[in-house]
Amino acid sequence: MTSMERMLKTLNHEQPDRTPVYPLIAGAARRLVNASYPEWSTNADLCAESLIKAQKEFNMDCVVTLIDLSIECTAWGQELIFPENEAAHPNYKNCVIQDIDEYEKIKKVDYRTCERMMMHIDVCKKVVEAAKGEYPVIAFVFGPLGTLSMLRNQSEMYMDIFDDPDVVRDAAAEIKETLKEYCTALMETGVQGIMFDTLFSSGSIMRKEMWDDMEGELVEDLANHVHDMGGLVMIHNCGEKIYLDAQIKRMKPEAISLLFPADDCVDFAETKAKYGHLTTLAGCVEPTKVVFGEEEAFVQECKDHIDAMAKDGGYILALGCEYPANASFDRAHKMYEIATTYNPYAK
Repeated sequence: MTSMERMLKTLNHEQPDRTPVYPLIAGAARRLVNASYPEWSTNADLCAESLIKAQKEFNMDCVVTLIDLSIECTAWGQELIFPENEAAHPNYKNCVIQDIDEYEKIKKVDYRTCERMMMHIDVCKKVVEAAKGEYPVIAFVFGPLGTLSMLRNQSEMYMDIFDDPDVVRDAAAEIKETLKEYCTALMETGVQGIMFDTLFSSGSIMRKEMWDDMEGELVEDLANHVHDMGGLVMIHNCGEKIYLDAQIKRMKPEAISLLFPADDCVDFAETKAKYGHLTTLAGCVEPTKVVFGEEEAFVQECKDHIDAMAKDGGYILALGCEYPANASFDRAHKMYEIATTYNPYAK
């Protein structure tokens, strides 16, 4: 069974030959091409080459093109800081939005004027070409509210929502319109789908009703657009108490990548029982276990997640967030070994 066949079986809640696996390698892949983080995250050739090598090196069943969360915000002129060995991030001392009165300057822009968006599109083209249909390529896009938080500062934006939710919502809607056209361009590269990061849809950041009011309609429109183009919709959210019910209702995703159980479930087994028939679950393995802790504990956690969620398909073994940027690759290799040797479908 090819990786494409294995992933599609799993996404269709059918039993594959084994549990699919991908370590969400992200920026750690730069070390496979001996690139610094700034080089890797701004050079499409290096970035694509590293992701293609990572797929082969770690036998990943899909590639998710997570570069960093600062791709989209640069379309509105946000200044970034590019550390040598970690992901780029906004210069929060020089945010585009300095005051609540400045949200009104956030309008729809042409994604083609954004160098980093165009770079990501180029990366997707190159990885899709290399994949030759043997494994899915999923483009990664930060959602409207998350992108807006990179232009303001998360804590300040949160307070602005209490003071004047309409101005924040209107700015996020303008960003959504840009992301919609950006998603069109990404889908036209041949990727199989798009993974949206819905950072604020978890109890660790925002009340469920507030998230739905501020971003629900926006991500629903984006998800419908991707589905209309024949693409898969996936969600990534590594927050605690993730709102699976609200997001599934809005976006009807084929898969959700998570780190913690749903907000209305006590554990992953209950999360699978409650939501596993509605969407495929991915992730759940703690990234900290890649760096800290004994290998035995890491292996056991992977096995526990397979036991809890892989029955009848519908689970992809993965980290619940990106692979630590400077960690050894030993645990990435170990994840593939676990997926191929601890096989619930062979029992």
